[in-house]
Amino acid sequence: MTGRTDTTDVLVLGGAGVDTVIPVPELPLPYADSYMIDSGIRTRAGQTGDFVALGLAALGLRTHHLDLLGDDPEGDLVRALHREHGIALTALPQPAGTKRAVNLVGPDGRRLSLYDTSRAHPDDRFPEARLRELAAASRHVHVTITQPCAHALPVLRGTGVPLSTDLHDWDGENPYHEPFAFTADVVFLSAAALTDPERTVRRIAERGRARTVVATAGAEGALLLADGELTRVPAATPPAPVVDSNGAGDAFAAAFLYGRLSGEPPERCARYGAVAGAHACTVPATRAEAIGRDELLRRASEPGR
Repeated sequence: MTGRTDTTDVLVLGGAGVDTVIPVPELPLPYADSYMIDSGIRTRAGQTGDFVALGLAALGLRTHHLDLLGDDPEGDLVRALHREHGIALTALPQPAGTKRAVNLVGPDGRRLSLYDTSRAHPDDRFPEARLRELAAASRHVHVTITQPCAHALPVLRGTGVPLSTDLHDWDGENPYHEPFAFTADVVFLSAAALTDPERTVRRIAERGRARTVVATAGAEGALLLADGELTRVPAATPPAPVVDSNGAGDAFAAAFLYGRLSGEPPERCARYGAVAGAHACTVPATRAEAIGRDELLRRASEPGR
């Protein structure tokens, strides 16, 4: 990679969209003909790629986001979010419309997400020349598991730029996730659907390219596999009451990548991730807000936090 001039720290690929957030009295939500939502139903920009990009930018990293967006009100919300936070955005046209979802959020911060899969086509692709250009100008590429990104993996691997991905609530078996898991250099995933998290993270490292795999487990912390060594990472103490877990995994990934690109060892990167994830759980689902660098470094240095 000698002779290159990086203009971007992290290129975030895919995962742009809009969520409609509905606070509900409990999850699972018992059947009823109707519910009165006194706290309001709100629609805001922010899906996994948006939140990773937001987290990276808040930590001072030069961030560029590439995805397909519709010429619709949802797409306008995504564009406005990036303008507001100074995040470079390459928005390719998506005739099917901007991705959208409905999030039901319980009083304890848990959520149930309903994704509108009609706003995508099997032949959705990122133009190869543009993809190569943006990747070549970046120190790192974070790839979401949306469908166009699956087709982008061979092109990205050929650029030689380090890759990361988040498998979210993968069960360790669904074959759709495997190309992402076995192509990336850094793999994040939730342990929520795993019967044996240690076995899964080791399998990812053995079958793929990743030397770093992180399985997050909410209040139970995370499992970090780095260069063959397994470490339990304790959860960080949230700085305020937990109101919504949406975006916690994205915040963890962004802060971990900040540490990695700053030259920190994996254990320190995971500590950053835990602090950022805990912060994200205190942010209401109706807001798009990420922890800043100074606050992250301060909290990560506090003992017992």
